[in-house]
Amino acid sequence: MNEWDVDISEQAKRDLRGIYEYIAFGLSQPGIAEDMMKRLADAINGLDIMPERFPVYQREPWKSRGMRRMNVKNYAVFYIPIEAQNIVAIVQVVYGGRDIDEVLKSTDFTNAD
Repeated sequence: MNEWDVDISEQAKRDLRGIYEYIAFGLSQPGIAEDMMKRLADAINGLDIMPERFPVYQREPWKSRGMRRMNVKNYAVFYIPIEAQNIVAIVQVVYGGRDIDEVLKSTDFTNAD
């Protein structure tokens, strides 16, 4: 079984920081924020093996780029497996209750192609 390198984009890092800050400070729940960060980190790092196991996001233009969606509790992790380089590019992490297509419109794919 091949292991893949997991590359987290700057956008995804900002998303993760924002999630932590919202839960820890906005909701005054730092313990829950820590737990959520651990769950997200474990799930993202777990993409180093068989990243194709999660479904391709079925909307264009993301579908034709091979972008996949992994749900972690109330959040969606969007990523692209780049087989030629054995890299999983983590593109964005989004709260599942948001208008995901609208959020993804501003996604920067420069590091995921």
